Amino acid sequence: MMALSRLLIFVALCVWQVPFSYAQSLPFKTLLKSTYEKDFPLVYPEQNDFLDNAVILDTREKEEFAVSHIRSARWVGYETFTLESVTDIPKDKTIVVYCSIGARSQEIGKKLISEGYQNVYNLYGGIFHWVNEENPVFTDEGIQTNSVHTYNKSWGIWVKKGEKVY
Repeated sequence: MMALSRLLIFVALCVWQVPFSYAQSLPFKTLLKSTYEKDFPLVYPEQNDFLDNAVILDTREKEEFAVSHIRSARWVGYETFTLESVTDIPKDKTIVVYCSIGARSQEIGKKLISEGYQNVYNLYGGIFHWVNEENPVFTDEGIQTNSVHTYNKSWGIWVKKGEKVY
């Protein structure tokens, strides 16, 4: 059912060519609401102090991370994720996971919680919302960039700021 609601939103946006300011509000929020489990904790881009004191894990694929990521983010992947990649993180440390919009990161977050990590949060709206709120992203070389990997061309409709890379 969740996949069907996402598809309907996407089709509506493509067919009706809704202005993006509208797409960023109601349809994007609806997509996120249908993606997130209500009991999984979220953190928002504007919570800078919270984010500054957390370990930030990027759960996208390596090519997405290479285009751009949050400055202090550590790549752990999704398809290739293993718990061995996070064994150095204390189980009581605050962890923020993110991906494009938050679906993949929520799954990785659930794995972390099942392994005893106590303070795991999903970044609301993922990197798409992050860049749409004009927060900086960086390349592997640490250079600030306007580029963001949109996972695929279809998902690119959710990115309104910066240069889209597919």
